[in-house]
Amino acid sequence: MKVPLAWRILAYDKRRTGLALIGIFMAILLVFVELGFFYAVPRGGLLLYDNMRFDLLLVSDQYEYQAQPGAFPLSQLDRVRASTAVEQATPIYFGFAKWKGGEGGVWPDVFVIGFEPATHIFIPDSIEQQLSVLERTDTLLVDSATRPIFGPLNAGRVVEIGARNMTIGGQYVLGTGFMGLGVALASAPNFARLFPGRGLDMVNLGAIELKPGVEAESAAGDLRQASGSGIQIFTRRELEAHETAYWTTRTSVGIIFGSGLLISFIVGIMIVYQIVSTQVGRQLPQFATLKAIGYADRSLVWTVGAMSLLIVIAGFVPALAAALGLYSIIRDQTLLPVTMSEARVFVVFGAALVMALASALLSVESLRRAAPADVF
Repeated sequence: MKVPLAWRILAYDKRRTGLALIGIFMAILLVFVELGFFYAVPRGGLLLYDNMRFDLLLVSDQYEYQAQPGAFPLSQLDRVRASTAVEQATPIYFGFAKWKGGEGGVWPDVFVIGFEPATHIFIPDSIEQQLSVLERTDTLLVDSATRPIFGPLNAGRVVEIGARNMTIGGQYVLGTGFMGLGVALASAPNFARLFPGRGLDMVNLGAIELKPGVEAESAAGDLRQASGSGIQIFTRRELEAHETAYWTTRTSVGIIFGSGLLISFIVGIMIVYQIVSTQVGRQLPQFATLKAIGYADRSLVWTVGAMSLLIVIAGFVPALAAALGLYSIIRDQTLLPVTMSEARVFVVFGAALVMALASALLSVESLRRAAPADVF
């Protein structure tokens, strides 16, 4: 009886219920969007690392996040190579330079990553298949997600970067993440030519691959003791925790989306509460009649709960469909890895059920005024 009665109450005033559905649809959609951004931002910060082969990452003790890693001497990496647990330790170099060939005469900054191609440190096939290209003098590969402001990215184009002419050898597919509007890969010798005042003695990252069977946490502890001060060593789990904490707690991005998520949840509760409490108030004589003919308060409370649940479910389905469309647009426009997962669907649906429960509990107070004396 509870669900059919709840449905009839909601269907009695279709216009008011329709407006409520629009409101709860927007609230749930906002939860999807805020949650998508909240999780996509740390994933964007981990994009480069997710596409690299390593078990441990050696960084400076000044490391903030991917694009501000600090630097440490190459000799620190040589100490790591001496360990019997280490299979390979690859230096990675970061640098910014002016791309003097942008559209409209602009000079955007390009983020350049230097490494030894022979180490095969990057996972994407589009990089693996072009390692020989990187061996050519003054040649680099450009990320396919580099923004149009950089102009054509065709292979063979010569671009002045910094104070040196560089040839685009091809494109690779990885993503720029938070490294900048444009990203390029270069061999270590070409990186040194592009940044002559820096050289290769100072390293930004050290990607450490362990020998088969070596446990990462144990090896990390041993290497920390052997390496001394001035560096940090992350396991993949620790690196992910560090990046997630940085983007969600130490930047305005995480605070904004985290606050937006909380606000949208509260707004959803209030929207459902408003419509359910209004409907209960308008139907108070009818509820009093039901009590007069023998319906218990518990039965009527369940009816109110069913009203809240019906509203939330009716708003959830179109909100999910709209969120899928918005995620696609966000990925195309921002290049952030905003994706829908089964876990996220269940999390938002669970949040929607909590909205329904909270609004029902807030609305139940009105039923106490539904005494038979109000009718008779």
